[in-house]
Amino acid sequence: MTGSQPPNATALAIVRTQLAHDRTLMAWIRTAFSMISFGFTIFKFFQYLGQSKALGAQPQGTGARNLGATLILLGTASLIGATWQHWRVLKQMEADGYRVGFSLSLVVAVLITAVGLLAFVGAFIRTGVF
Repeated sequence: MTGSQPPNATALAIVRTQLAHDRTLMAWIRTAFSMISFGFTIFKFFQYLGQSKALGAQPQGTGARNLGATLILLGTASLIGATWQHWRVLKQMEADGYRVGFSLSLVVAVLITAVGLLAFVGAFIRTGVF
């Protein structure tokens, strides 16, 4: 008989568990990225509307800008929390003696978190804070 033995049920269960956690993190990534991009769009739209002299726009309040900034921060904070939770689960699985594979979704989550932080900082460049 040639070839290796098929994985046992425990090994397959660990793989399924890790994939389930990866899918959950990817759902958080989608939600957070949507919140970050929508918040940035709202922020910049009302910033542009407030600066528009050609349309004769009246000075706008900061409520819509605050909503945009809040969405950016909420999306970024939720992704930080989800990334932390995912990382802790993977570390706990390793501590329990299970072999855990590389998590590409964890890398993407960290990168999108950086994008969220840059979007928040970028929204206030040249505009001041609230």
